[in-house]
Amino acid sequence: MKEEKPAEDKSTEGTSAEGKSAEGKSAESKSAEAKPTGSKPTGSKSADEKKAPKSEQTRTLILETALRLFKERGYDKTTMRAIAQEAGVSVGNAYYYFSSKEHLVQGFYDRIAEEHQAAVEPILTGGEKDLTARIRGVYLGWLDIAEPYHEFASQFFKNAADPDSPLSPFSPESEGPREAAIEVHRRVISGASVKVDPELAEALPRLLWLQQMGLVLFWVYDRSENAENSRRLVERLAPVTARAISLSRFRILRPLVKETHELLSDFMPTAAGMAASGKPKRATPKPSDKP
Repeated sequence: MKEEKPAEDKSTEGTSAEGKSAEGKSAESKSAEAKPTGSKPTGSKSADEKKAPKSEQTRTLILETALRLFKERGYDKTTMRAIAQEAGVSVGNAYYYFSSKEHLVQGFYDRIAEEHQAAVEPILTGGEKDLTARIRGVYLGWLDIAEPYHEFASQFFKNAADPDSPLSPFSPESEGPREAAIEVHRRVISGASVKVDPELAEALPRLLWLQQMGLVLFWVYDRSENAENSRRLVERLAPVTARAISLSRFRILRPLVKETHELLSDFMPTAAGMAASGKPKRATPKPSDKP
């Protein structure tokens, strides 16, 4: 007779397995307890990273509230306290994001520059090589972006047109949006099929930006529906400008382009101030100016 093997005690085996499982969990628990309190799980975000979106939302809320109040009450009659109250934040919080009303306007400049750059990106990278079309698209793109703010743009301009004001597009405080706009015009030229003399590579984008400032001045006082007169100006200005840039590669015209750039750079801020105030504004003499 064959000897029968004793039946396996499955209940004991299960108990043993559960014991091992419990031991494993206990070990994991001890291991977790042994970790330093400062350690963070992989993939977790820091407090600053979680706070950033909320911070940006608050900044945007304050800026949009300020723009609305500037439109409703006027720039001069709008206080930081009123902006904070309407935005539902403390006055201290409002000053944390924008130290003054001037900085709020700078925030507006930054927004316009960012929105304009995004709007004209298809023109700059879409394969269009014709310089006239590129200039036209960039100028019209700016008019489209700025149109919602047209009603109170003149209030900003009265302050921004003063060459001594930090709100002036020519001021050191406005360097960021100014250089961003000039970079757009640099891409307008570099992406076109026209040949440009290397000597004028820096001057031409700045000339286009100065021309845009002239367009802004015209637009501020343009009361035609949907700024139609400003758009007609762009339609006539773009081909003339493209033709001038194309001809600038000839050596005989290079000095003229450079002199035009210097002339506009020196006198454009003063001219803008005169237009805003309605009276002549004394220009600050430069050391190089002859008596």
